[in-house]
Amino acid sequence: MTTAHKRPNIVMILTDDHASHAIGAYGSVVNETPRIDEIAAAGRRIDHCYCTNSLCTPSRASILTGTYSHVNGVTTLLTPIDASQPTFVSLLRDAGYRTAIVGKWHMGEGEGHDPQGFDYWAVLRDQGEYFDPQIRTEDGVHIEKGYATDIITDLSLRWIESLDGDEPWCLLIHHKAPHRSWEPDEAHADMYTDPIPVPSTFDDDYAGRSAAAKHATMRIAEHLTLQDLKVAPPDDLAPDELALWKYQRYMEDYLRCVASVDDNVGRVIDFLRDRGEFDDTLMAYSSDQGFFLGDHGWFDKRFMYEESIRMPLLISWPNRIAPGEPMEQIVTNVDFAQTFLDAAGVDAHERMQGQSFLPQLTEQPDKPTRDAFYYRYYENDDENHHVLAHYGIRTERYKLIYFYSDGMGLPGSSPFTYVPEWELYDMHTDPDELVNVYHHADYHEVREQLKVQLGELQASLGDEPHPAQPLPLTPSPGQGLPVAAAGQSSS
Repeated sequence: MTTAHKRPNIVMILTDDHASHAIGAYGSVVNETPRIDEIAAAGRRIDHCYCTNSLCTPSRASILTGTYSHVNGVTTLLTPIDASQPTFVSLLRDAGYRTAIVGKWHMGEGEGHDPQGFDYWAVLRDQGEYFDPQIRTEDGVHIEKGYATDIITDLSLRWIESLDGDEPWCLLIHHKAPHRSWEPDEAHADMYTDPIPVPSTFDDDYAGRSAAAKHATMRIAEHLTLQDLKVAPPDDLAPDELALWKYQRYMEDYLRCVASVDDNVGRVIDFLRDRGEFDDTLMAYSSDQGFFLGDHGWFDKRFMYEESIRMPLLISWPNRIAPGEPMEQIVTNVDFAQTFLDAAGVDAHERMQGQSFLPQLTEQPDKPTRDAFYYRYYENDDENHHVLAHYGIRTERYKLIYFYSDGMGLPGSSPFTYVPEWELYDMHTDPDELVNVYHHADYHEVREQLKVQLGELQASLGDEPHPAQPLPLTPSPGQGLPVAAAGQSSS
């Protein structure tokens, strides 16, 4: 508890699909983000922040409620939130904070699913539009003319200006960008036309991995559409040239959307500094998950691979958090709620499953957090990207993933039978996750220990293993390939 200190204002800027490796403070080689980097310069960069279910809707629910997907009930894009459950925002409001959310909600609409616990809310309809977005409030729906990233910032700052009195406030600024379909505004439309560096894993052939990687339909070379690219590629390109052409087009628009976010983060920083409130404000910048930027040849997220689950997290609070080296301990999106509550001196709700990492940012920089975290992706073989359901454990060194696939995809998916498979990665020797060592004799003891640790972690969080798990779990290499249903392709 931090009741001896003045309660801070809290600003959480949350973007959608902004990968850590597209932020300057994290060493990006593809773009610059000077204004976002200012948060890190004034505070701390968290290097090992992870989401526990790499999808927009579930991640946002976990951030708000401080609980895992199986507890808050938001497991997929199609499972709306019960907005009456306690959140860090509702607890802050009960403790005297003024509260607001502006921008992307994407956790359902209508009675029971609209934002609760907020004094003010103005959110996009569903995913929202980049241009002239529809905005929902308690009074209904209206169209705001302009570019969504600018509009969300405008409405946010306007709300702060409307406040009277000295009570602290909490504002969630939730941007649509840089979510697909990556539509930049005119001010940034000419950026990044020079060749953009291509990741070393761009031509990954998934050799030695489970069938899940081969089954997914999110390869830049094959699955980006004309709607994504906005312009038809040249007719005379060889396949490898076409893949690189698509990568360049994808990245140009993605990074242009990020540039607009960066400018608008700067607007918020300048606004708070002009008001003399920056030092008294806990300001956090994050994204609801990571994103593949050509890594392994992919776009999108979902998988428990590093680029997908690693969230950027930059936090400043000059009156409490001294600038320093990056925080290295493992944290997750489930921890955000309790960290914000700790900063405000408000007790967390008993159902919250995270832990505050404020001590690590202030008085106890070397205090451990957790030695591992649990991940679970439920949206089995969905109609868009066909990523198979899986769960796993990530420790400081190792990652164990169990692809179980329950054979019950969303409407429109192609059913198939699937033999469950495991993957194991040694993150110290193989940070790019190219070599599945699950079947390697040298890792036999490690994998069996990790299975036990995974089971213990599941049980401690109140989750259960999939019924398929008791089946034989050590197939020989080459087993575990999906068998296509009649008339369906498995690739």
